[in-house]
Amino acid sequence: EQWSATNETSYCSKTVYLCRRHLEKEVFSFKDCSMITKKRLTKQMMTLICSVTLAACGQAPTVQTNSEYEVMGITTSDRELQTTYSASIRGRQDIDIYPQVSGFLTKLCVEEGQSVRKGQVLFIIDQVPYRAALQTAEANVEAARASVATAQLTYDSKKELFAQNVISEFDLQTSYNNLLTARAQLAQTEAQRVSAANNLSYTEVKSPADGVVGTLPYRVGALVSASLPKPLTTVSDNSDMYVYFSMTENQLLDMTRRYGSKNKALEEMPSISLILNDKSTYPSQGKIETISGVIDTSTGTVSLRAVFPNKDGLLQSGGSGNVVVPVQKRNCIVIPQAATYELQDKVFVFKVIDGKAQSAPVDVTRVNGGKEYIVDNGLSVGDIIVAEGVGLLREGTPIQPKSASSAAQPTANQQTKED
Repeated sequence: EQWSATNETSYCSKTVYLCRRHLEKEVFSFKDCSMITKKRLTKQMMTLICSVTLAACGQAPTVQTNSEYEVMGITTSDRELQTTYSASIRGRQDIDIYPQVSGFLTKLCVEEGQSVRKGQVLFIIDQVPYRAALQTAEANVEAARASVATAQLTYDSKKELFAQNVISEFDLQTSYNNLLTARAQLAQTEAQRVSAANNLSYTEVKSPADGVVGTLPYRVGALVSASLPKPLTTVSDNSDMYVYFSMTENQLLDMTRRYGSKNKALEEMPSISLILNDKSTYPSQGKIETISGVIDTSTGTVSLRAVFPNKDGLLQSGGSGNVVVPVQKRNCIVIPQAATYELQDKVFVFKVIDGKAQSAPVDVTRVNGGKEYIVDNGLSVGDIIVAEGVGLLREGTPIQPKSASSAAQPTANQQTKED
């Protein structure tokens, strides 16, 4: 049997083992003794074994291990933070199409999702009553013109008679007033004709801009008017897409201070990315165009608008996603997440001071998926911290920095196993 005297457990086990072997020899050496005598001897020997074992374990040597830990010196570096915001996607123009006149739909000229050009006819409303109204207005114009011509002849005749002192000035002025009335009626009927012509043109509902047709909730035969609860459709200009998202007031203040002003921020901010609803990244990057000047008092946020190109038509108005806004951090302190531990929602590190571990709270910002922390407060350049194994450390634990040879040994062993 090989025994190690450097381990406390092995030391006690050795003592118990030797005593047990000695007991077996003593008990079985009294073969001729009675059973009572054997039991008495066994009891005495067990008492002796317990006493010897306790004494031996109490005197077992305690081994003080000198563990080595990987440490790191605090320096500064540059990092890029990525902040994600929920966003809604809208077309450059989302125009709700309502009819300007009432009537029954007689024709749908487009399909849902169809691309249309500015001025293209989308719907046709029953035109019969509006054609009749236009013809009536045109007839009234002709009648008014005839009245004007008659009034003009009367006035000219009265004027000659007045020059010959045949009629009074009152009669001349009356004929002139009748001419003015006829002219006013002509202007009125002409305005009515223009209104009737416009109403007839409004029976053809046209697209006000280039875009894509949305849903069509109304079909042929439906009675429509300007007071519809829902629009006939929505035409969205999807050539470029607007993406709206919100920042908190504190985030807006931080961004404004970083760039100097909101205008400079809009000019100097880097391009942003868009994460679609299926978690894929949109291939083209966008640019923040506007920042609202009013903070929503109900949410405490301010709205921002970014624009993304949509040449392939992948983005649809009404969609949702997340925008990723990069922020450059220069000369910041970056530590690995493995060098920290959390206690009561606070993050701590172990500084190495006079060769011993001393815990210190730090304020951090998670980066690189949480694998690294940017330390905002709690550490200074030149500090030494424990870089790994902090979960097993205690306050005041002696820290012996891991040497280069010790750090390289596991790597060499692993490489040997792979070979």
